[in-house]
Amino acid sequence: MAKTQDFTAMMKDMMGAFPVDTKVMEDAFKTQATLNEKLAGVALTAAEKSSEISAKWTKETIAKMADMTKAKAEPADYAKAMTDFASAQAEVAAENMAAFAEIAKKVQMDTVELMMAAGKDMTEEASATVQKMTKDATAAAKKAAAAK
Repeated sequence: MAKTQDFTAMMKDMMGAFPVDTKVMEDAFKTQATLNEKLAGVALTAAEKSSEISAKWTKETIAKMADMTKAKAEPADYAKAMTDFASAQAEVAAENMAAFAEIAKKVQMDTVELMMAAGKDMTEEASATVQKMTKDATAAAKKAAAAK
């Protein structure tokens, strides 16, 4: 019977001939973790500011509703109270929507800034890694060629 070749040993020898730098992976992980931390900070800050606006808006609405629900002397006063409430709500809604838009704009600017910085860092790291890998692979290939 024919003996099967041991591919495990062959793969082990092949992988050993091309060294892998685990520091590159560690650095990439650290870079990604740092980016995620910064992005989470941007998102949490935006959520905090948004919830502050929502809470303020709710308090203002409840206060205006309390004024609207008070007993009135004349029936026309109820219509006026409703009209005043509606116009006040429209004004407050416009202000709060503008505040939400500012938060969204800041989140967008901060995110783009972080992504641009991360892209630059990753490009520099990738370039350095490729250069090092090319150098190591060339040395390993020369070593393997010399061994034959």
